[in-house]
Amino acid sequence: MADATPPNHSSKKDELWSRLRLPSFTPTSPPVKNANDIQKQELSPLDKFAVKITDKVGSMGFFLIIFGWTVLWCGYNMLASLVPGLHWPAFDPFPAFVAYLLMSNVIQIFLMPLIMVGQNLQGRHSEIRAQLDFEVNTKAEKEVLSILHTLEHNTDLLIQLMKHLDCRISEEEIRAISAERDLADKVSSVQPKVDI
Repeated sequence: MADATPPNHSSKKDELWSRLRLPSFTPTSPPVKNANDIQKQELSPLDKFAVKITDKVGSMGFFLIIFGWTVLWCGYNMLASLVPGLHWPAFDPFPAFVAYLLMSNVIQIFLMPLIMVGQNLQGRHSEIRAQLDFEVNTKAEKEVLSILHTLEHNTDLLIQLMKHLDCRISEEEIRAISAERDLADKVSSVQPKVDI
């Protein structure tokens, strides 16, 4: 038995469906990257060493080691210098502590540039993270605009369907629909032009 619908009617139906269908969303931006992976790829072995030193020197453990070393060094030499009855030899006599000052200054001279290099590398890591956050926010904004466009399209289809079915729309519903459309227009007009 042959199909009763004429071929022309089928093509009109397909054309109607293609006009009603919203084009599918295809993401144009690259996938999100991990800031930690990017930084690890950029670091040389010396940079990794500087970051490790910066992390260790900036810890409470390092502070406690320096504090303990200072108390032991100064305490021993003060007691050895001020209490002769102990018969301890003062290898860095009180009150000058010349050897202690020399050693602490040498440590500071070596640590200061390493800490500055490590802080610069950590600052670069923060900049990479901020750039990736910006890219994610831009991508999210594009997707939200696409969703708003889809909702606006669906609203128009519903209105056409309601008109076709001769449904009545209240004034309140018309105001709500126009408010949604105005909001979508405002959001899409505020969108900055950003190249990623």
